[in-house]
Amino acid sequence: DYKGQKLAEHIFQGIILVSAVSILELWFGCTFFFVMAGFALSCLLTLPPWPMYRRNPLKWLPVQESGTEEKKPADRKPKRHTKI
Repeated sequence: DYKGQKLAEHIFQGIILVSAVSILELWFGCTFFFVMAGFALSCLLTLPPWPMYRRNPLKWLPVQESGTEEKKPADRKPKRHTKI
């Protein structure tokens, strides 16, 4: 659902932002490790289909039978070309 996607996106961006900003106070050499740890944590929280992301399911149209039967030539309407 769209609300679940929005929630997952906010969680993902929040974790990445917090991990990137929090390292400014520490050593610059640890930047890569903090950002990668934040990325791994955000992937763990947002990629699986957790129930909190499936609270508002979309209502799909019912399945219709496909028209795989070929129409007879008499059933087809002739195409008319329009003049410009």
